[in-house]
Amino acid sequence: MTLAAESATGPAVPAQAPGDAILRRQRVRESAARTYARSFPIVPVRANGMTVEGADGRRYLDCLSGAGSLALGHNHPVVLEAIRRTLDSGAPLHLLDLATAEKDDFTTALFESLPREFGERARVHFCGPAGTDAVEAALKLMQTATGRSGALAFTGAYHGMTAGALALTGSVAVKEPLPGGGEVVRLPYPYGYRCPFGVGGDAGADLAATYVERLLDDPSGGVVKPAAMILEAVQGEGGVVPAPDGWLREMRRITAQRGIPLIVDEVQTGVGRTGAMWAVEHSGIVPDAMVLSKAIGGSLPLAVVVYREDYDGWRPGAHTGTFRGNTLAMAAGAATLRYVAANGLAERAALVGARMTERLRALREELPVVGDVRGRGLMIGVELVDPGAEPDACGARPAAPALAVKVREACLARGLIVELGGRHDAVLRLLPPLTMTDEQAAAVFDRLADAISSAGAGALTGAPVDAAPAVAAPAVAAPARAARSGATPAQAVRSGVARSEAAL
Repeated sequence: MTLAAESATGPAVPAQAPGDAILRRQRVRESAARTYARSFPIVPVRANGMTVEGADGRRYLDCLSGAGSLALGHNHPVVLEAIRRTLDSGAPLHLLDLATAEKDDFTTALFESLPREFGERARVHFCGPAGTDAVEAALKLMQTATGRSGALAFTGAYHGMTAGALALTGSVAVKEPLPGGGEVVRLPYPYGYRCPFGVGGDAGADLAATYVERLLDDPSGGVVKPAAMILEAVQGEGGVVPAPDGWLREMRRITAQRGIPLIVDEVQTGVGRTGAMWAVEHSGIVPDAMVLSKAIGGSLPLAVVVYREDYDGWRPGAHTGTFRGNTLAMAAGAATLRYVAANGLAERAALVGARMTERLRALREELPVVGDVRGRGLMIGVELVDPGAEPDACGARPAAPALAVKVREACLARGLIVELGGRHDAVLRLLPPLTMTDEQAAAVFDRLADAISSAGAGALTGAPVDAAPAVAAPAVAAPARAARSGATPAQAVRSGVARSEAAL
């Protein structure tokens, strides 16, 4: 910290860093429920692509991307052009659910992007601006169509923070303080690393499917036929847990045979994130409804539920909301959907994500605090564990949430924004923009691996975390050169980080 010049009236005082006053006012004026502001005490002033610049002049690689909302990164030219064009046209920015050219164009782009078998017989309902409202709408839709009230949801699920969506969510911490939950039957999600049946792998997924089918068919199982089943093809907040394609197909078979509508929550997985435009495409299942938000608005608030036309039994006003007609979000969203499709960004996410996952998995032998690396496309999770503890029947060691916090701090110090999730908040979650370059991917890998190595060593020895200074921006690094040079993966990482500090 620098010192201000000493005045005639007293000694020098520490100079206030740019943004400190803003952070201080935020702490005293905003609610105790704020989250990301606690994890990342920075004041962003500019952003472009994957780079965020703080008020203090430091620049960071953003692997949070608005919790997956920024498919094209910050301020992508295609998104900005769509917004400017709409503003310059004089189009109304707020028209409730009236028809506009912008809404018509967005709906066309959305339906063009949907799986053919689903989209050709679908209807769309524009909801309030957050995904949780679209979840509520999907539930009400199926309750109306079936005349039933309950729902089937899964362990580890996250569907939102409003009452109905919260009842579906698995996290006990956010539900415990509330007086009521909802008529929800909780089912086991196939989480290979921490298998609920203690077997893992394909066997664990098979058991999970068998359990669901037997429970629903058991006349003494206590499950009243529900209005719907809702699931995520990849659980995001639950710790980046991908469901096996075979298990998803089983859930579709089981629900279809029993007349239970299947809702797939694609709020975080949609728009190319998992290596396909929509995560359901990996398994080939055709759901009865899909809940969409985040990236479909091109970084602006927008949420919809798309569903089979058979279920369109709502009366006018059955689910409404003032801010359903976000014209700017529709323009930005249409531009984003078309750009992702035209430039093969889903395929790009599959390729880059597979490379990053492979490199991170290679670190497990040298960095035993890395318990598991998993994901799909550019939705990657690194689960941190206590390497000194005894493994369970599946080989999983206890989660290390305190270490995860240290790694997140070490990442931020190295110019990398990474958030936590999963059980005990011990999973490092990577959600970079689909436009991430190879050089940026290398820099993310190097900084993350160096942060894990440093914080992990500190956790094992009791030493403080080595917090390197934040670097200027993403750089061309040299991960995985160890095979050619004879260096260990960690040595290659440290070399890459050193080279990256002067770049960008």
